[in-house]
Amino acid sequence: MKAFLKGILERAPGEYAEVRWEEVSHSRVVFQRDQLMALEASREAGGMVRVLVEGAWGIAVFTDPEEIPKRLEEAASLARAASGHVRDRIRLAPVGPVEDKVALSVEEDFREVPLEEKRKLAQRYNELILGYSDEIVASGVRYADSVRRVIFANTEGTYIEQEIPDVTLHLSATARRNGDIQQAFESLGAAAGYEFVRDREEKALAAAKRAVELLSAKPVKGGRYTVVLDQDLAGVFIHEAFGHICEADFLLRNEPMRRVMELGKRFGTEALNVVEDGYIPGRRGNTPYDDEGVRRRKIYLIKEGVLTGLMHSRATAAATGMEPTGNARAVSWEHEPIVRMRNTYIEPGEATFEELLKGIDYGIYAKGSFGGQTEFEQFTFSAAYAYEIVGGEIGEMLRDVVLTGNVFETLRNIELLGEDFELRGSAGGCGKGGQSPLPVTFGAPHVRIRDVIVGGK
Repeated sequence: MKAFLKGILERAPGEYAEVRWEEVSHSRVVFQRDQLMALEASREAGGMVRVLVEGAWGIAVFTDPEEIPKRLEEAASLARAASGHVRDRIRLAPVGPVEDKVALSVEEDFREVPLEEKRKLAQRYNELILGYSDEIVASGVRYADSVRRVIFANTEGTYIEQEIPDVTLHLSATARRNGDIQQAFESLGAAAGYEFVRDREEKALAAAKRAVELLSAKPVKGGRYTVVLDQDLAGVFIHEAFGHICEADFLLRNEPMRRVMELGKRFGTEALNVVEDGYIPGRRGNTPYDDEGVRRRKIYLIKEGVLTGLMHSRATAAATGMEPTGNARAVSWEHEPIVRMRNTYIEPGEATFEELLKGIDYGIYAKGSFGGQTEFEQFTFSAAYAYEIVGGEIGEMLRDVVLTGNVFETLRNIELLGEDFELRGSAGGCGKGGQSPLPVTFGAPHVRIRDVIVGGK
C-alpha cells in the first residue's frame, strides 16, 4: 500500500492532497430485558481523499483503492469550483513529514474471541441485573468492540499506519415501585482488549443496586449550594462545558466567544490546570497521530488558572498563527477530520475527600452524569445521583439533581481540587458536526465549587 499510495500522490492534482484509508472490524452484543437484540460481527473498508486548490477543499470518498486516482481528480475539480466562492482561503500550518507504523497492542485480542463467548458474557451480566431484585423491571447490556486500521498518506511525504482498538460495555438497570421509575447505569470504555470487559459482575450489580436505592431517594430542593462533583461528573463538565469552546474551529466561527477566549486570560485559581492529551496508554481518546498525520501533543488549555492553549487542526493553526496540536479527528472514513478532543482532564490538587467536605453546613455531593446541554458558555447537566452534605458529612441520597450555570463563573468558583484523580472512558462518545460517537476520555479529581445553581428535575 505504501508504494502504491506514494506513486499515486506524486501525480496528484492541486497544491496539496491526502488519502486516508480505513479497514474496520467490529462486533456487537445487545440485550434488553431478557431478549437478545443484536449479535453481529462485521468488517468494512473505505477511504477519503482531500485536495486543496486555491484555498478550497475538495473531498471525495471511495471503497476501492483502485478508485483513488479518479477520486483525486474529482476532488480537485470540486475544489476549483469552490475556490471562487471562498471568503477565507484555507491554508495549512507546516508539519514535517512522518513515516511510522503503530501496531495493535492489547492483552487479549477480542477479534480472536468467539462471538458466542461474547454473547454468554453479556447474558451473564444481564441476568445479574434482572435477578438483583423484584423491583428491577428492565435491563440493558451493550457490548461493542472494534479495531480500526488507518492508513494516511499525503503529498508532503507522510505515510502512517495505525491500528486503534476500542472496547465498551454499558450496563443499565430500571427499577419501579408504585409507579415511580428510576434508572442507573455503569458505562465503561477503553483502548484495550477483551480483558477489559471480563469480570465486571460488580458493575452490573452496582447498576441494579443503585436503581433500587434511587426509589427511596428524596428529590433535591432547588437552590444555590456548595457542590462537590465526583471525578465522573467533573470530567464531563470540563469536556462538555469548557473543552468544546477551546476547539479553534468553533472560535473562528464565533467572534464574541473568540474575544472571550483570549490566551492569557485568567479563568480560575492557580491550582486549576486543564489538560488535553493525545496519548495515555489504554485510553479511548488516544490518537498517536491525528487524521491529518499530525503527531500527538499534550497541551494545557488552562495552566495555573490562565488560558494557555487551544485545540487545532492544520487549517485552524494557520488561520490563527499557532501550531497544530494533533486534534483533527474523523469519526470514520466517510467524514472529514475536524477539531475534536482526545483525553481531556483536570489535574489533581492536594485536598483529601474529607477536606473537600469540611466546612459545608449543607451542600450537594453530585455523582455521575445522565448527560446535559451546553449553549456557548451556559451549561445544564443532570447528575446520575447525589447525596446531601450535612455538617461536613455525607448524608441521605438525592435524585433529580440538575446543575446549571455559566462555565466561566463556575471555573472561578472552584474552591478545592481533590488528590484522587481518575481518568475514565465511557461506552458513549462525543458528538460534533454530525460526527458521533467519537471515542474520548475525560477525567478529574473530586472538585468543590461554591454557589452552584441546583434545580430539581
